[in-house]
Amino acid sequence: MSMVMAAVGMQATGAAGNTVGAYYGAKSQKSSLEFQAQLDDINARLAESSAQSILFQGQREEQRSRLQTAQVKSAQRVALAANGVDLTEGSAAELLTSTDVLGEADANTINANAVRAAWGQRSQATNMQIDAMGKRTAARAINPNMAAASTLLNGATQVASSWYTGTKGK
Repeated sequence: MSMVMAAVGMQATGAAGNTVGAYYGAKSQKSSLEFQAQLDDINARLAESSAQSILFQGQREEQRSRLQTAQVKSAQRVALAANGVDLTEGSAAELLTSTDVLGEADANTINANAVRAAWGQRSQATNMQIDAMGKRTAARAINPNMAAASTLLNGATQVASSWYTGTKGK
């Protein structure tokens, strides 16, 4: 009988150790998920900041392109006028109009590229925010006390079963 009691005692000690391990394991997992969610929040804010920076830089490049187009058009007007060409009709008017059209196309391309790049950054930010919400939800679902109680209950059931089996034969 003492052999059975020693085995049951060792099993009970193991169950107690497993219970403590389950508690701290669940607590660690919960803390890890909460920390990862905080990192996702930080990364989402960085991605949004990057998107805003991309848009601002795009606006600057668009302004630079428009100024360059205006400078080209001014140089064309001066050269044409210096040669006595009427700027309001014929090929001179077509040249100035095509300079405006091409300049506007360049500015629009710069703007569209900046918007696309910012959209990519904002998509990443949204995905990170969704990940953070999922991790917070998973962390809230973890209850270290319930993990410990469940492990303790399973261990107690096994110890009781071993004790009953050991004492039944006597």
